[in-house]
Amino acid sequence: MAASRNGFEAVEAEGSAGCRGSSGMEVVLPLDPAVPAPLCPHGPTLLFVKVTQGKEETRRFYACSACRDRKDCNFFQWEDEKLSGARLAAREAHNRRCQPPLSRTQCVERYLKFIELPLTQRKFCQTCQQLLLPDDWGQHSEHQVLGNVSISQLRRPSQLLYPLENKKTNAQYLFADRSCQFLVDLLSALGFRRVLCVGTPRYSQFYMEDSFCHYNMFNHHFFDGKTALEVCRAFLQEDKGEGIIMVTDPPFGGLVEPLAITFKKLIAMWKEGQSQDDKELPIFWIFPYFFESRICQFFPSFQMLDYQVDYDNHALYKHGKTGRKQSPVRIFTNIPPDKIILPTEEGYRFCSLCQRYVSLENQHCEHCNSCTSKDGRKWNHCFLCKKCVKPSWIHCSICNHCAVPDHSCEGPKDGCFICGELDHKRSTCPNIATSKRANKAVRKQKQRKSNKMKMETTKGQSMNHTSATRRKKRRERAHQYLGS
Repeated sequence: MAASRNGFEAVEAEGSAGCRGSSGMEVVLPLDPAVPAPLCPHGPTLLFVKVTQGKEETRRFYACSACRDRKDCNFFQWEDEKLSGARLAAREAHNRRCQPPLSRTQCVERYLKFIELPLTQRKFCQTCQQLLLPDDWGQHSEHQVLGNVSISQLRRPSQLLYPLENKKTNAQYLFADRSCQFLVDLLSALGFRRVLCVGTPRYSQFYMEDSFCHYNMFNHHFFDGKTALEVCRAFLQEDKGEGIIMVTDPPFGGLVEPLAITFKKLIAMWKEGQSQDDKELPIFWIFPYFFESRICQFFPSFQMLDYQVDYDNHALYKHGKTGRKQSPVRIFTNIPPDKIILPTEEGYRFCSLCQRYVSLENQHCEHCNSCTSKDGRKWNHCFLCKKCVKPSWIHCSICNHCAVPDHSCEGPKDGCFICGELDHKRSTCPNIATSKRANKAVRKQKQRKSNKMKMETTKGQSMNHTSATRRKKRRERAHQYLGS
C-alpha cells in the first residue's frame, strides 16, 4: 500500500463516529459478540446510552457508527426492539441502495483503462469528482472537466479531489505542505518502508485491490468483506511485519473508545505474523492534544510529541491570520520520543533533561521534572495542585484546583461522573462495576414498581389510549436523543 492522502496510503474511513459524548451520549463497549449489531449503510451500528450525571437511561439504542447527524444517516433501533421480516428486508434494500455506484472491481477496471489512455484523453470531472473514460465524456459535457491528467496527479489524489468539509460526516482536512513533508521525511529517516494509512476517504478509484480497502475505522468493518480483510492482513504481515507503520488521522469529533478498539484489532492482525509478543506495531495517531489522557488510557505506551500538525483547509487548525497561533493537533506515538527529531527551523529544541524535542516556549519545570506544556505556550507551576497549568489559569479556593478565571464553581463539568476525578471518564472508571450494579438494581426496582402499577390498573381505563400515548412518548424520546 503505497502513497495517498498527501503522501500516504490506504484504508478508507467513513465519517466521524458518534460525537454524542458532548450531548450526554456514550457508546457501550465492548459489545457482546454473540449479539450482532444491526447494519446501516456504514456497516455495523454502535450501541449508545444516554447518561445524565452518571445515571444511564433504562433503554439503550443502536445508531450509525459514522454519522452523528440523522440527516446523513437516520438509523435508530432500540436494543430490545424486535423487527418484522418486512422491515428487515426493507432495511437491507436501503443499505444496498446507499452503497457506492461502482464496486472495487469496477473501480480497478476503470483505473487500468484510464492509465492506458494517452495523456490528451485522460480527463477528470471536477463536478462529479470522477475519472472519465471516453465513453463517459458525453454525460459530462456541461461539467467542469480537467484534462491532461498526469500519472503524478493520479499518485496524489488529494490534488484532484475537492475535500469534503461536513464536520458531522466526511470531514477531510488535508495536511499543510510543511506538515506533510515533515511526516514523509520522518518516516523515511526512521526506516519505514510501508505505511498503512487509516483515513483516506474517496480514494477507491485511484488504487488497485492490493493497495486500498474501503473501511470504517469506527467499527472495523471492511465493506468488501473477507477479501478486503485478507488484503489488509497480508499487507500488515508482509516481511513478518517488519518495516511498517500505521498512520491515522481520524475525524476529531470521533469518540476515542471505538477508535481505540478498532486500532487494537489492526494491531492484533499485525501480531499474528510476529514471533515476539513484546513487539508493538509502530503507530502515529494524529489528534488534538486535549485527548491525551483518553488515548493514553487505551495505549499506555503512547506519548505525545510537541510537533504541531497544520491543515491547509481548516479554519482553526493552521497557522496564519485565519487560524490559531498554536495548532492543537499533535502526534501520539509508541515510538520513543528520543528517536524523533523535530525541525529546529520551525521552533523546536532538544531538552537534554527530557531527552526529547519540545517547543521553544515549553520550558522544563524543575518541580515536575518535565517539559510540561501541551499547547506550545509556557505553563506555570501551581504548588497547590502540584502540577503545571496553562498560563491563563488561576487556582480556585472553592474548587481547590486551577481553572479559567470566569469558570463556574458549581462542580466539575468534565471528568468522571461516578467518582468525580478529572483524569478519566465514566466509561473507564475503576468503580464502574459497582455503579452498574447499583443502576441495575434501581432499574429492577423501577420495573417491579411499574409492573405493580400495571396490575392495579382499573378495568375502566382505556388500554388502547395508554399504548398509543406510550408509543408517542417513545418516538419523542428517540427524536430527542438524536437531536432531530
